[in-house]
Amino acid sequence: MADFNLDPAFVATSHKVADLPLCEVRLQDDARYPWLVLIPRRPGLREIENLGAADRMQLMAEIVLAGMAVRAAGAALGLSVDKLNVGALGNVTAQLHVHVVGRRKDDPAWPGPVWGHSPAVAYATEALAAAIAAARETLKA
Repeated sequence: MADFNLDPAFVATSHKVADLPLCEVRLQDDARYPWLVLIPRRPGLREIENLGAADRMQLMAEIVLAGMAVRAAGAALGLSVDKLNVGALGNVTAQLHVHVVGRRKDDPAWPGPVWGHSPAVAYATEALAAAIAAARETLKA
C-alpha cells in the first residue's frame, strides 16, 4: 500500500488498533462509545463505489469483524452494546472510512447520531489500553 496516506484527521482523533487485509482499524478517541473506524488502505478513495468488487466484499467482511471487536471493547469497558451503527459519512474527512459504533440506550446521544452531539471524552490511559487490547484480540480471529 505504498501510495496510501492516512488523512491526518484520523491521527488526531483516534488510535491505531490493527491492520486487516484491506483496512487500517482505529479506535475513535471518545470513551463514551466503543467505536472503531475502518480506513481502506487504497489511495485516493472517497466512496465505497470507488472500491473494486473484491475490495467491497472484503470491506463488508471487515465491518462485520469490527462489529464483533466493538462489542469486545465495550465489554472490556463495562459498556453494553445494544445496537451497532455503521456509517460511511465523509462529510468532514473525505477519505473513505467506515465508522462502526457501539450504541446503548443510556448513551449520551441515544437515539440520535453520535456525530456532532457533543465534544468527545478522551480515554483514561488504562481504559484506552483495555479497549485496544480487546479489539485487537477479536480482530485476530
